[in-house]
Amino acid sequence: MIPVYQPSLNGNEKKYVNQCLDSSWISSKGEFISRFEHAFAEYVGTKQATTVSNGTVALHLALEALKIGKGDEVIVPTLTYIASVNTILQTGATVVYADSLLNTWNIDVEDIRRRITPKTKAVMVVHLYGLPCEMDSILNLCHEKGLFLIEDCAEAFGSFYKQQHVGTFGDVATFSFFGNKTITTGEGGMVICKDTHTHERACHLKNQGVSKTREYWHDELAYNYRMTNICAAIGLAQLEQIDTILAKKRQIAQWYQKHLMGLPLCMQEEQPHTRHSFWMCSILLDEASHRQKLRDQLKNNGIETRPLFPPAHTMPHSFHDAHYRNAENLSSRGINLPSHPALTVENIEKISNAIRKYFE
Repeated sequence: MIPVYQPSLNGNEKKYVNQCLDSSWISSKGEFISRFEHAFAEYVGTKQATTVSNGTVALHLALEALKIGKGDEVIVPTLTYIASVNTILQTGATVVYADSLLNTWNIDVEDIRRRITPKTKAVMVVHLYGLPCEMDSILNLCHEKGLFLIEDCAEAFGSFYKQQHVGTFGDVATFSFFGNKTITTGEGGMVICKDTHTHERACHLKNQGVSKTREYWHDELAYNYRMTNICAAIGLAQLEQIDTILAKKRQIAQWYQKHLMGLPLCMQEEQPHTRHSFWMCSILLDEASHRQKLRDQLKNNGIETRPLFPPAHTMPHSFHDAHYRNAENLSSRGINLPSHPALTVENIEKISNAIRKYFE
């Protein structure tokens, strides 16, 4: 089976983890926490970053750091992984869905504008599958309306808009280091904040709200969202290889583009002024009726795939009785192909030939 994803652990991961074991610093304290945070902040171009235990709690912490809660509305694309929506609901805020653009698959800024009400407090954008959103127009709209901007960069580490790393545009941004992400810590995430006050609040909340001046005193309801030193050690080793990983993923995307040319499908395309990290190499079939049949044929050939995310507004717990035409269209026709850095050109040829054979 050629899997959709598998981590690339070819650097100092074992060495650094063994250093944690030898030192006995295996929990949420230890040198690798700060080393990973500082290296990550330097790479993306921000002043500060704080580690957390996974990408979902990163989003929840970001929302809580901005004091978003009951009575507030947050606009979010319906075409996203459900964590984007769940974390808004967990704060007590109301989810307001927005549609996507057919050419980028990302949130439609004009639909954001249409859905702003006096209760709107924030906009959450998602850089879907590693392609940056059109940040100038989104940022201008948020400034015009006085709204917080949250960037869900779970799938977009290594993605740039106008040579600026995603996540550095908004008030807060979050990243995921799950096992299938561009860099991994097994489970883990990162929160970055534009201003120091919000960063300090995020750090306070992730650490049980512990007082800085009084021992074992907790001055507000908070959370244990800390990353372990072992996870941070793996993350640092992964970060050391990021240029090699991103270069290989770009090459894989180029191989797909070459070998799938002329078929009744298209790939998610890099847009002007963006640099796609190609976390996932995804195709959009001309006809939705082919999607499951093609996935079945690929599975029979030992090739794992995933469908594009179902629109969040169709989920039972977040159901919204409305249609989001573009998001539903994209979701019904999309397939994520194997995209991990260990793939060879022979793997891509096998996958592409199986797709081509289906359409013969």
